[in-house]
Amino acid sequence: MRFPLVLSVALGLAAPALANVPCGGSFSSFVGGLKQEAVSRGHSSASVDRFFANARQDPSVIKADRAQGIFQMSFVDFSRRVISQNRIDNGKRNAQKYDAVFDVVERNYGVSRGVLLAFWALETDYGQVQGNFNTLNSLLTLSHDCRRPELFQPQVFAALELYERGDFDPVNTKGAWAGEIGMVQMLPEDILANGVDGDGDGHVSLKTSPADALMSGGKMLRGLGWRANEPWLQEIVVPQNLDWAATGLNHTQTVSQWAKQGVSARSGALGPSNLPASVLLPMGRNGPAFLAYPNFRVYFEWNKSFVYVTTAAYFATRLEGAPVFDARNPEPGLSDGQMKSLQKKLSARGHDVGGIDGILGEKTREAVQKEQVRLGLPADAWPTAALLSKL
Repeated sequence: MRFPLVLSVALGLAAPALANVPCGGSFSSFVGGLKQEAVSRGHSSASVDRFFANARQDPSVIKADRAQGIFQMSFVDFSRRVISQNRIDNGKRNAQKYDAVFDVVERNYGVSRGVLLAFWALETDYGQVQGNFNTLNSLLTLSHDCRRPELFQPQVFAALELYERGDFDPVNTKGAWAGEIGMVQMLPEDILANGVDGDGDGHVSLKTSPADALMSGGKMLRGLGWRANEPWLQEIVVPQNLDWAATGLNHTQTVSQWAKQGVSARSGALGPSNLPASVLLPMGRNGPAFLAYPNFRVYFEWNKSFVYVTTAAYFATRLEGAPVFDARNPEPGLSDGQMKSLQKKLSARGHDVGGIDGILGEKTREAVQKEQVRLGLPADAWPTAALLSKL
């Protein structure tokens, strides 16, 4: 399974470059501009003509790009929806089947196998559902669209380079609607930078080779800042008298400092005492609670959604033996309309909420926490109807 909206928020992997060809207008003229730009970059006219020969605009890509509703789900609802027993069982089987590959990934890149297994599962159901959009046409359509051409045009030229290496077929390469390819869904620029020929066949094939996909994913995570032999997320038990205003990803203390305040591991032991960490309350002080370590922040370089990231990180711990989280009894969240109303009120008070989209992202959470402090409410960054009425 691959949720299309997951793709759209993973575009921070490659540093944005300026769009050299003006977006919009006639699609055929736009493609012509890309071809001229490609030749000016040193690609042969014959190669460029072959690469763009079957270029088409795909309206379904734009439709998918505009449909982002799933991340209005809460962490508990989303994680229960996507983390099934079948996915856990398949994860264990794949861990055994590709044990030697994971050994290499852990040795070379320091990325624990549960982390990559979770991405592999959530992105494509361990390679079973990789997307059926023509990748080149997806990239061209999104490059032509004027919403984010600077993110997608560089991917077109990266795909051209992969084509010239023999690792991209402009007619037959298919993937997600936002141009991501393969079992762990990587964009062409990221494949160029991090692609690994894990099976030794002379090519990097993220669609058909688990070894290539897993090693490439591990290399990319290390490049994004993954710290070897360190935890990423751990379920905890928090005392009711904890200073809620000190929680959230925007506040960090050492593990030993959290322990002195009564924070404890729900199972096993907390991480190294001198490691910086944040108390993460995805649904407030009465819901699930986690300790987020430095590696957790690397997840946001893979994907920008708070709910997806927290789910993927938690799933990785499950695949390595952690128990099902304790959902506890969080206060009811806000509806889509209420969330948008809240964001408008927060924005009117000068807070940057990242847009009036009804999604409880990190910026909205930080704004909520600041207003909770101002109003004398428990500052756990979880918006409720009580907060909305007070605002």
